[in-house]
Amino acid sequence: MQDHVGDITGIAIVAVAALACGIGMRRLGQPAVLGYILAGAILGPSVIGVVENRDAIRTLAELGVLTLLFAIGMELSLRGIREVWKVALITTLLQIAVGLGGMFALGSFLGWSYELSIVIGFVVALSSTAVAVKMLEEIGELRTRVGQVTIGILVAQDLAVVPMMLIVGSFGGEDGIGLDAIAKVVLSIAFLALLIVYLSRRQRLRLPFVKSIGGDADLTPLASLAFCFGTAAVSGLMGLSPAYGAFLAGLVIGNSTSRRTLHRHTAPIQSILLMVFFLSIGLLIDFRYLIDNIGTVLLIVTFVAIFKTAFNILLIGFLGENWPRAFLSGAILAQLGEFSFILAAIGLRSGALSDEDHRLIVAVTVVSLLGSPFWLETARRLHRITLLGITSGRETVRLTYGKELLALFKSTRRAEHAMINLASSARRWVRDITPKRERSRGVRSSEDQDKPPSA
Repeated sequence: MQDHVGDITGIAIVAVAALACGIGMRRLGQPAVLGYILAGAILGPSVIGVVENRDAIRTLAELGVLTLLFAIGMELSLRGIREVWKVALITTLLQIAVGLGGMFALGSFLGWSYELSIVIGFVVALSSTAVAVKMLEEIGELRTRVGQVTIGILVAQDLAVVPMMLIVGSFGGEDGIGLDAIAKVVLSIAFLALLIVYLSRRQRLRLPFVKSIGGDADLTPLASLAFCFGTAAVSGLMGLSPAYGAFLAGLVIGNSTSRRTLHRHTAPIQSILLMVFFLSIGLLIDFRYLIDNIGTVLLIVTFVAIFKTAFNILLIGFLGENWPRAFLSGAILAQLGEFSFILAAIGLRSGALSDEDHRLIVAVTVVSLLGSPFWLETARRLHRITLLGITSGRETVRLTYGKELLALFKSTRRAEHAMINLASSARRWVRDITPKRERSRGVRSSEDQDKPPSA
């Protein structure tokens, strides 16, 4: 009984802390999901230890995964990305190719398995939809051309997550990826592609169960979630990822005539379950592992922050967008996404990743997400440059962080001069004290050697 009361007390403390941290992040102009992750990290087993059962935490995380993919599927507007689908598709495919290539190169240096290299390659290619949308809202670019391009790329990434999950889930066989696993992946991707084509070309679907519930305030959210979890269960029974079924359910509802009604009734429940998902990510953080492997984590995060951003900027610019827009979209897409946790969880469950590999991906993603305030400030500056009508890439770089780079250069020069002066002073001091030190050791100077010895 005491253990039960302790569990309930711990859940209550975690919920209150998540709310407080979420409000704090919103006050700072950051996404509330960062506050949920922070609350979980503080109250998790690695710090205070209010919640210590990692198996229960993983169960909550998997429940949040289903809800997240269901919500993403409902939010996808397949008709809304027609104008930017070429940019979105080409950018996403090349992001995946470069991410895999870079992680295979880094993995050969660090001694990773090919499964881990592939999973981290997928992770690097993805960006956070929640953080990116928050950035676009903060700078007022959500409904502009920059917002269309960025959202289009995020939608393409969300769609690419489904085959990624299927591929990672097929790694668990003893003999690697067999023909049956390859067939399942190919058929699942083909079915998803056909469903997308069907939903984007026809009028919106009419869901049969909506008429049966008649808009009842109690039955509507229950029917929506039952459709999500039921489809996830069917997907799991077929040997596929349950998250794949949840995504398909959200995609169908999102392109139906009842989308607004179902979304309005299920939004509060989805918000709570999504909070649970991000909170569980914070609870799973192992700070001891992070400290012991801080070099590897920072190396991967630096690779993502620099090379991913630069690649996105160049790619979007070469695909026809002017350079300020390309810089803005590239900065917004810089951080890793919440789907990284999903891929890591699937890899761990299938046996493709070890527990240490899972902790590495969680640590890298959390550190990347916690760096989003820097990218938000960058996006704000780039937004101001875009409003000025500047189209030069060199001028954009100069106006974005020109002052900081100049200050860094000046401080570096001052530090260099200070080191030179310190070295000169040290040499003079050594030269001045050398005769005294030699006399203290009984060595006579040249003047003393000229004098005759005393009697």
